[in-house]
Amino acid sequence: MASPGFPLRTAAGGAPRRIGMPRALLHYRYGTLWTAFFEELGCDVVVSDPTDRSTVARGDALSNDECCLASKIYLGHVASLVETDRCDAVFVPSIANVGRRRGFCTKFQALPDLVANTFADKRIELVSCLVNEVEEHKGMKDALIELATGTFAGPREAKRAWKAASRAQDQAERAALLGQTRALARLDAARAAARRPEDAPLGILLAAHPYIAHDAFMGGALVDMLELMNAEVLFADEADRERALKASFDFSDTLPWVVSRELVGAITQLHDRVDGIVLVSAFPCGPDSMTDDAIVRCIQGRPVLNLTIDAQSGTAGLETRVESFVDILRYQKKGGYVGA
Repeated sequence: MASPGFPLRTAAGGAPRRIGMPRALLHYRYGTLWTAFFEELGCDVVVSDPTDRSTVARGDALSNDECCLASKIYLGHVASLVETDRCDAVFVPSIANVGRRRGFCTKFQALPDLVANTFADKRIELVSCLVNEVEEHKGMKDALIELATGTFAGPREAKRAWKAASRAQDQAERAALLGQTRALARLDAARAAARRPEDAPLGILLAAHPYIAHDAFMGGALVDMLELMNAEVLFADEADRERALKASFDFSDTLPWVVSRELVGAITQLHDRVDGIVLVSAFPCGPDSMTDDAIVRCIQGRPVLNLTIDAQSGTAGLETRVESFVDILRYQKKGGYVGA
């Protein structure tokens, strides 16, 4: 649905509409799906540039202090699209859940209202849809087809766009899983070839929301640090989602957030394949404050480093903690430290 009172504009000459896509939050989970869907409808998708410090500063200035860093970054990305007139409309979906005990943080459901009110003076054009399987019985497929049918195309074209987008998303998820499988194989081969255990690369499992792990500002610097320290970094969000989700119920039957479940399940599945686990959260994430505490208390046998990134410091100051963690892991591999 388009924002009431603000009809969508088309580019000059009747060219396809330019749809802005903020490179933040669930873009790192569904970005391939959404991009392929709009492109199949004949739209030009404009993805905002990777996060940098100016993105964070702009989002911080637009936000309340209580907003989490991830939400601030999202607003910074919206601003970069709107204020440079790079698009005719911005796609901002409202996503509550994809099933029972597969919910998302309420910030994802409130995003259209947050964006519309934050940029009210810009008369921002929004394209949105509601995904809520529990209360509305409307999943991602139905929500996008309804959006396309009402705004961009007929029912047949909308369904065809969904099929193409779904195939693209499946391929992206399979590629991520294959990448993780190959990383594990490299790690195993390096361990087998090493003359001493401490000479082999460290296997580090990075457990964080995709919008942290794969964001240039939040996760990028951390991954670079670890790789420079001869670590093979594995991403928990790239594990098989269905298997991870199923495994998470052995950890908790009541955890309500789907991404938290998938991360927990991935940790339990990859626990014995890595040397250490790094948890990363965006301050002050409510779901992570509960989930990460449970992980630290309940998952034993591997050292865990729990990091929090905020708008003021970013990744500055993390290097010392990361270096200390890596030193502990290497000392443990030498046999100088027993227990975790």
